[in-house]
Amino acid sequence: MSHTTEISETLSKCLDDLEERIVPEEEERILTEWVDFSDGCSKGDVFSPRRSRPAPPAVAWPHVTVNAALEDFDAMALQQFGQCSHQLAEAGGLLLCVRCNYGTGILPSLFGVEPFIMDEELDTLPTCRPLPGVDAIKKVLDGGLPNLSGGYGTKVMEMGMRFAALRRVYPNIGRYVHIYHSDLQGPMDVVELLWGSSLFYALHDTPELVRDLLELVCETYVAFMREWEKTVPFPDGYAPHWGLLHRGRIMLRDDSAMNLSPQMFDEFVRPYDQRLLDEFGGGAVHFCGRGDHYIGSMSQMRGLHAVNLSQPECNDMDAIFAHTVDRGINVIGLTRDAAAAALAKGRSLHGRVHCL
Repeated sequence: MSHTTEISETLSKCLDDLEERIVPEEEERILTEWVDFSDGCSKGDVFSPRRSRPAPPAVAWPHVTVNAALEDFDAMALQQFGQCSHQLAEAGGLLLCVRCNYGTGILPSLFGVEPFIMDEELDTLPTCRPLPGVDAIKKVLDGGLPNLSGGYGTKVMEMGMRFAALRRVYPNIGRYVHIYHSDLQGPMDVVELLWGSSLFYALHDTPELVRDLLELVCETYVAFMREWEKTVPFPDGYAPHWGLLHRGRIMLRDDSAMNLSPQMFDEFVRPYDQRLLDEFGGGAVHFCGRGDHYIGSMSQMRGLHAVNLSQPECNDMDAIFAHTVDRGINVIGLTRDAAAAALAKGRSLHGRVHCL
């Protein structure tokens, strides 16, 4: 195949392999099933699609560590497209997806925080060190909207352009491998990364300063996503994330909310999440840890179409289901054990739970 994008020989061989293994009819079927599920039209107790048969690779795909991908665009492409190869090899039911995989510190890095790179053997995404105190927070606020090319900003945009260029070269990859937006977290999560753990004192001691930073983070999130949109236009009506699909365009993270009361969620999380959901036509929210204490408030946000929680064992799942699937909000990426436990109690999931 003649390539218009300069890439390494290894990446070229692997992408040629992936291109040949993608079966358009299979991918069209999987996508249609995901869209039906996202629209609340899935039949059965739970939604758990699969491809019809495994499609193992014909070449050896190298394992690319997270740290190697951070430093090299071809390595990042190999890492991300390698996950697509794995889906085909295992006859999995996730959509084929890639992203600019630079960790939770992408948005904080625009404000000048120092990245914290994990040891190579951990093969784990980086985070960042918080700003050094309240004076540094005030300096960030005085500076206003940061340079979107700072920190990881340039790498994210450049990698997005490379993904887009590769999709233009390979027809099947271009049609069936989706580029989803990077991990920009949610407003409160970004504030915690910038502030550090002393944030939870500041919520009581200097709430106005916290709100000011939340406002700036929201403004930066919007500006960054609008810049991203120039390279990778938002899909029409549905967005992939981690191979899952949901209505809307963005996936927010509310991991920090597990440390907050429902009242503090209403004051410091929900208004800023709502602003972003409104700005980008709705989407989904992910959270780690416990969220059953604020799920009632979260579920009332306009444009919330799906919830992804990574630790159902930390939650009262009856409460989670009552405020999601009972209200027409999908739960995506749930463990099969959590869904089975609900069904064993005779609970209806309304066909709105996706199990891995």
